[in-house]
Amino acid sequence: MTRPTLFYNARIILKDTITEGGVLVESGKIKAVIPTNELSSLDKYEDYTLIDVNQQYLSPGFIDIHIHGGGGYDFMDGTEEAFIQIAKTHAGFGTTSLVPTTLTTMTERLEETLRSYESVKKYAHDGADLLGIHLEGPYFAMSQRGAQDPRYIRNPDPDEYKTLIANYKSIVRWSAAPELEGALAFGQYLVANDIIAAIAHTDAIYEDVEKANRAGYNLMTHFYSAMSGVTRRDAFRYAGVVEAGYLIDDFDVELIADGVHLPDPLLKLIYKIKGPEKMVLITDAMRAAGTSDTTSILGSYDDGMEVLVEDGVAKLKDRTAFAGSVSTTDRLVRTMLKLGNIPLVEIIRMITLNPARVMKVEADKGSIAIGKDADIVIFDDRIQIQYTMVKGNVVYERRSEINF
Repeated sequence: MTRPTLFYNARIILKDTITEGGVLVESGKIKAVIPTNELSSLDKYEDYTLIDVNQQYLSPGFIDIHIHGGGGYDFMDGTEEAFIQIAKTHAGFGTTSLVPTTLTTMTERLEETLRSYESVKKYAHDGADLLGIHLEGPYFAMSQRGAQDPRYIRNPDPDEYKTLIANYKSIVRWSAAPELEGALAFGQYLVANDIIAAIAHTDAIYEDVEKANRAGYNLMTHFYSAMSGVTRRDAFRYAGVVEAGYLIDDFDVELIADGVHLPDPLLKLIYKIKGPEKMVLITDAMRAAGTSDTTSILGSYDDGMEVLVEDGVAKLKDRTAFAGSVSTTDRLVRTMLKLGNIPLVEIIRMITLNPARVMKVEADKGSIAIGKDADIVIFDDRIQIQYTMVKGNVVYERRSEINF
């Protein structure tokens, strides 16, 4: 039986404020948040593991709801080892929960990845918690494919998606282009099966997005990336998906806040219009994240695409498009802090409580609150991760920075 743990001398990031004090963890859950004045004496905690946080930040664990890989592995490798190593790699950068994400591919390859996920979920591993699978594609607009493989892009196929959903309960989210034939019925089917319907890789106009929202789509996948803005058709201007994301309050928007995919002015604009409650920070990381590789493979080794890693991002070899990020969640927080005038507590909300709400796990994750999972990250003023705990289990620590 693991001894209960008391973190003390911490700057605790709560839902709406930052306070000083301690956090008590027992049986994998947060048992108490204790003000500093009640921790003047630690004598009564002699049976606890005591951790002096040294006035560093104690935060809810970061939740990444859109991630493809890291540490030299991609979920499309379709192996248990890939899932375990990616989860372990990103835990070292503050991620305590993640949603493994696929790429556009053949149905057989999707099933291979889904089977590996469901196998890994049956036993414990030393890394971030896995919250279910996000299928990114293959129902996309060819004109907005980005780094998605054009060989496999297609319209929604009811026989295909109904079979996958029936056979794999691990599917929790699916991204598609809403203007495609059959996409509205697809969205309705997702929602009926308690699966999040998201908009991605799309050339839709505002009116298409309105219809999609009524059909159940309520999330924008990597906002701005691979989606339409204002366009002209027969001399008339039409608002696009980006404008719809701003105007329709129901939509949450994902942001690849690596400082490359979205420049500072766009991040500031999104913050000004959507506000911190509707923004979700994601890495969209591919296998080179957490490595020093300068070349890599997007997707599986046997069927993926060669990419370059430069300027802090992955690119197609011809440099015509980004091919996913090499970011980690700590980098997202640092990027948002550099903007200035955004309180740290709001930035942390974008990578903890907001994604927990979107993924419908806010009852257990996303904030430092009594009864929730003990998913905890400790970091310094530079957002350098010192310690990561997942459900009460220590999965990463830098002993030189924390007193035991």
